[in-house]
Amino acid sequence: MRTSFLIVGLGNPGPEYAATRHNVGFMVLDELLLAARERKSMRLETLQAEGDYLLWSMTLGGASCLLAKPMTFMNLSGRAVARICGRHGVERADVVVVHDELDLPVGRLKLKRGGGANGHRGIESIVEHLGSEDFLRLRLGIGRPEFSSAVSRWVLEPFASEELDAVSSVCAAAHKGLTLLLRRGFAEATQYLNAFRLPNAAGSDVAMDTSGALG
Repeated sequence: MRTSFLIVGLGNPGPEYAATRHNVGFMVLDELLLAARERKSMRLETLQAEGDYLLWSMTLGGASCLLAKPMTFMNLSGRAVARICGRHGVERADVVVVHDELDLPVGRLKLKRGGGANGHRGIESIVEHLGSEDFLRLRLGIGRPEFSSAVSRWVLEPFASEELDAVSSVCAAAHKGLTLLLRRGFAEATQYLNAFRLPNAAGSDVAMDTSGALG
């Protein structure tokens, strides 16, 4: 079965960064990997367990895909992504980068293709090493601090305890959205992901069900 997409979760390696806002891309990949370890039908296989990236293959939404975590720290993520694309014949248009987004509040996520990096060092590195902006980005909201001077510290702080349920719901929604992407295509995945609201969000008119997200 042909590999359909390379799904890259962005974050920083090491336990000290595991629960931080910058690592929400890793958290989504952990959601996918946990499901795949529990479901033999998802055919999880470890392809690389050390070095400058971790790499797995699995079946999601009925399609074969690759999952990757760059281990090079955020601002060098593009090296690992370019290397995986080269070694596994992945087209740039078939790369999906899952990453944190300051301009979305916690509890929101959006899928888009191309566009600028908006100051995100990981995205900047991937654009540089792929030589193109034409890849998919699944942007997960982490909110902005009150003062712009605090951004560098903000992204490396853990989520607040009252945000953890929202983060868990977003990871489940990302799982379902990525499954839709592989099964039904970009339009349906975008419709679901961009309309997602937390079930208990105040004033929300779209309370999306994240059940059934497993691939």
